[in-house]
Amino acid sequence: MRLQTFASALAATLLHSTSALAAPPPLPQLEAYTVDATWLQPMEPLRIADHTWQIGTQELTALLVETQDGLVLLDGGMPQMADHLLSNLKRRGFAPQDLRLLLSSHAHADHAGPFAALKRRTGARVVASAMSAVMLARGGSDDLHFGDDITFPPVVVDRVVMDGEVVSQGGVEFTAHFMPGHTPGSIGWTWNDTRDGKPVRLAYADSLTAPGYQLLANPRYPRIVEDYRRSFATVRALPCDVLLTPHPGSSGWNYAAGAAAGAKAMSCMAYADASERDFNAQLAKQRRKAR
Repeated sequence: MRLQTFASALAATLLHSTSALAAPPPLPQLEAYTVDATWLQPMEPLRIADHTWQIGTQELTALLVETQDGLVLLDGGMPQMADHLLSNLKRRGFAPQDLRLLLSSHAHADHAGPFAALKRRTGARVVASAMSAVMLARGGSDDLHFGDDITFPPVVVDRVVMDGEVVSQGGVEFTAHFMPGHTPGSIGWTWNDTRDGKPVRLAYADSLTAPGYQLLANPRYPRIVEDYRRSFATVRALPCDVLLTPHPGSSGWNYAAGAAAGAKAMSCMAYADASERDFNAQLAKQRRKAR
């Protein structure tokens, strides 16, 4: 009986000690990368041209190009959009394994987020610039401007492209146009399609914004201003009957409007001009503060 009493007392002591050890509060949760709800609002496939469809969300572009030999997807939006994109493939009558290429504009979570999942589930090959390939491989960590704030599942690039290089799939040729600034590895893509049987030149120009960026004396991106200037000129010179951008509102698109989605779409020239005006205003503001 005394042995049982001793054992009970010992157990109580151990329980108290364990409780004491567990007393400190839990470690903090990771802060999620949250975005506007419209960036995550699903939409059904929207016809852009005879073989080109927007299958992303209302405010994030993911362009599906249907070729004679499989599918090509330009950008994919946020990491949580993989299932939605594959559902839209099914709506268009395709299976996951029909997706052959994933073409990247730039390595941010709101555009390359689902690439790892899509590559794993479809077998598609990822295509990007060399500088984007580095960022994609580390999931956006150590970003020049955002640090580790907007990371995403890392993915290995299968093909690194140079400026002006052509990527062919199923009879469609996609030309890479380097336009650094928003990221050092930013790319725009151009290809030809038809609308109601008539030839049309499509341009998917990358973002030209500088959201909160240090434009003056940036130690990690010393030539950022020169890169933006060069990219504005690149966008103006694109073969461009129809312009689309990673964030549709930047080029006047309203995907939620359905058939009228492109009613106010900009030309490449207008997009470059508007972006350069905004950039100049941001640069001037930083210069005033630096005086």
